[in-house]
Amino acid sequence: MKYACFFLLHLVGLSLAAQENSDTTAIKQLLATEAATYRSSDVKAHAACWQLRPYSRILVSLPDGRSFDVPPSSMIDPPGGRLGNGGFAVMSNFRFHVHGDEAWVSHDEESTDTQGKKSYSREMRMLEKVKGKWKLVGQSIHLYTPQENKK
Repeated sequence: MKYACFFLLHLVGLSLAAQENSDTTAIKQLLATEAATYRSSDVKAHAACWQLRPYSRILVSLPDGRSFDVPPSSMIDPPGGRLGNGGFAVMSNFRFHVHGDEAWVSHDEESTDTQGKKSYSREMRMLEKVKGKWKLVGQSIHLYTPQENKK
């Protein structure tokens, strides 16, 4: 009986770990899609990455200390019908918290524009699972200049 209980608990633990790995993989894929569709100005595909809520917020802080809010509606219906201007992003240093149908993830991002200029940010993303798929509901982006680039 002890062994059966231990085995059952072990299986439940493995199942929960597998589900979390599945969720973190799906969230990483969503973030990669959101970054690529923003830069390629694919408005429809980018909008599909988002689920606007009354509490949605996008907060951006600049290296000089200024900050501003981006209207969340601009993720679905961008001004002028355009999003980004090309380039690509590399994300790293992921940290996740997944609880049921809600999650947050923080990561670092190195973005490169079409001329090769790089920008750096630390980001916090808030997500919810909607009809079985992860969607962004908010984010906080903190741009910074790496120490070696401040010369």
